[in-house]
Formats: sequence, C-alpha cells, structure tokens
Amino acid sequence: MIHAAIRALPVLASEPSRSEEPSTVLEEVERWLRTRSWSVSDRPLHTLLAAKRATGSTISVVLPALNEEETVGDIVAAIRRDLVVRAPLVDEVVVVDSGSTDRTAERAAAAGARVVHRDEILPRIPAVPGKGEVLWRSLLVTRGDLICFVDADLREFSSDFVTGIVGPLLTDPDLHLVKAMYDRPLTVPGGDAGGTTAAGQGGRVTELMARPLLNMHWPQLAGFVQPLGGEYAARRSLLEQLPFPVGYGVELGMLVDALHLVGLDALAQVDVGVRRHRHQDGQALGRMAAAIYRTAQLRLARGHLIRPALTQFERGEDGFEPRTYSVDTEERPPMNEIAEYATRKVA
Repeated sequence: MIHAAIRALPVLASEPSRSEEPSTVLEEVERWLRTRSWSVSDRPLHTLLAAKRATGSTISVVLPALNEEETVGDIVAAIRRDLVVRAPLVDEVVVVDSGSTDRTAERAAAAGARVVHRDEILPRIPAVPGKGEVLWRSLLVTRGDLICFVDADLREFSSDFVTGIVGPLLTDPDLHLVKAMYDRPLTVPGGDAGGTTAAGQGGRVTELMARPLLNMHWPQLAGFVQPLGGEYAARRSLLEQLPFPVGYGVELGMLVDALHLVGLDALAQVDVGVRRHRHQDGQALGRMAAAIYRTAQLRLARGHLIRPALTQFERGEDGFEPRTYSVDTEERPPMNEIAEYATRKVA
C-alpha cells in the first residue's frame, strides 16, 4: 500500500542522465513509488516475527551518539521494551559513542544498550570525527544480518521506526536497503510557549541541496522522500561492500552507491509517521550541505576538490568575522577490505 502523501509526489523536476530519456526515468520512478513505498501498518509485528523465525535473520539496532543524554535513554528503553522484551524481534541494541562529554554513555547503558566507544573499535586506524565514521565502525561490533540505524536525538520516539524499516527486509529477500520517510516539523524558537512549529518545514538541507543533486544527477533516486534521513536498515552483505564517507555525506553516498551496486528495485522506503528531533542552526546546516556536495562530487567524477573548505561569517565586535571549516575529505573503504573484519567473519 502506498501512503497517500506519495501519490501526489512530483517525481522528477530536472533533466535525466544523458543515457536515459525523460519519460523512461519518470516511468521507472513512478513504478518504484507504487511498488517500493509502504506504510509501517502494512507489516504488523506478528508478520515480522514469523518472517524472522522463518529466515533465521538476526537484527542489530545501532544508535550513533554524540552528546545526546536527553534523548538516547528513552530511545533505547523503547526499543528494548517493545522489540526485545515484549516481542523478540531485535537481537542487540548498540550505542556507539562518538566522544560524548555528557552522560550519553551512562544513560544509554542504564536503559539497556551495549555501549561501545568509537575509539575502542579498530584502534589500528585512528578515528576521525563524523557520523559516517561511527556507522562504519559499528559493523565490527555488531552481529546482526540486518543493521538498523537510528539517530540518537529523536524525541517522542516510537519503535515503529525500527519495525517499519526492517519489515521489508525480513519479508522480501530481494530488498537490500530501506529508508524511513516521515513528516519533519520545524520548531522555531520564540514566543511564550517556547516556539512555534511549522509542519513539513524540517529537512532544509534535503530540500536545498540533496534533492536537487539527486534529481539532476541520479534521477532514479528522486522518489525518496527523506534521502538524508538517519533511520534506515540494510543487509550486512550490502553495507560491508560500501565505502563510508566519514561525515554527513554518509547517507547520500550510501544511497547512490547502493543504487549502482544492487539497483533501484533493491531499495525501498516506509512511512513511519512524524520525526521530531533537535534542529541545527543555519551555519551548521551549511557545513552539512558542503559535506554532502563533496560526497556527490566525488561520485560524479571522482575528481579533486579545488578548495576542501567552507568559509562562513559571524558578527563579532568589529563586524563580520570569517570562520573557515574543513569539509570532510575522507572515506573509509568497504568493511570487507579490512583484515580484522575478515578475520571476525571466519571466526
């Protein structure tokens, strides 16, 4: 079943690649939306449990976390309550701490997660800051056949985020990666109530950077509602073949690389409702957009950045002052090329 919001989605707003006619791409994306977009209600929990028993699949949930003490415990507790204790769907919940200075690790452990610090994983290769770095290393400390990634800053979390995205992988062996789609209300600070909420106004980097890039260069992926969303599940057999951009470009890079490796019909999306989380300021979003553009650029030409940095401006005592930030320029190789990972698989 296709969620109602998808039926009216404008599928393609740009020219297709040179090798494909516009009508052909449009038809392929429209067909994909009809056959690979679902709602979480399409696969009830009892169906997933039966599929898990039939396939023998194991499931790991991974939360990459950096200073998320306010939310990480509630997310872990909900997953364990609903999908470990009440229903044996998830086999392990792992929080990979990316160098938190608050009580993130303590809160996650108290809620029942296994907590691993980023620097303890594969110490032979010094860790660098970045979300993609944490996701890449998580493959070494998890055992599941299916890996489900969930951001640690979600509020009002529902375990539907997990069941929604692992469901298609359990019930359809031809699927390899499933992303969550959702509404992203944007809370604007101010007012007596502490802020106002604008429905559907979250995901600014998605709309201003990622969606135009995908429409112009990878139009087959134009049907993804939340291409940069941090909630998605994939087969380990796919993830271990993918390179991982170390920073914020990891979601776009993974989607593009998966398209080329397994094809559009091996990808899907599931509507899980509403995603509420902490929003970043405009300058942080600018740095995120730069990293995503860099990831796209490498996949388009495998070329070199002329200037792998982004200069932004902040008003200081003497006027506007420049602040220059480096753009992530490193990617980790596919995990199946790492000797320690190969050794673990043999063991």
